[in-house]
Amino acid sequence: MTRIDFYVIKDPGRGDRFAFTCKLVERVRAQGLRVLIHCPDPDQAKHLDRLLWTFREDSFIPHGLVGDTDPELTPVLIGADGEPQQEDQVLINLGTEVPEFFSRFERLCEPLDQDPQVRRAGRTRYAYYRDCGYPLAHHEV
Repeated sequence: MTRIDFYVIKDPGRGDRFAFTCKLVERVRAQGLRVLIHCPDPDQAKHLDRLLWTFREDSFIPHGLVGDTDPELTPVLIGADGEPQQEDQVLINLGTEVPEFFSRFERLCEPLDQDPQVRRAGRTRYAYYRDCGYPLAHHEV
């Protein structure tokens, strides 16, 4: 069963969920795991792609947009629809809805910042996962 972690950024001055996602990806990659970042908004996906290259000067996270990079050679992928289907270790959801394909992953990460729409959508997803019986963890960062 998929383990689901919600990360709530408490301090609005400390960055948004995209900056936090970069740090989270770095930690997950340090464990040798592959990551699929679900980002259905194309502009946000491009923003995250650029941010992963620049968020820290001494960091290198091999990543790319699905369709623009070879998934076999790229351990961090940014996509909008759950492709490629062979990814199943860690999913980071930057969408507002429950990804239909989340249950094939070992772990789902849900970063939330102080944006009211993001928080409201996060609460709805949390209730859905809870009602379905998934193990949930809540982290304030």
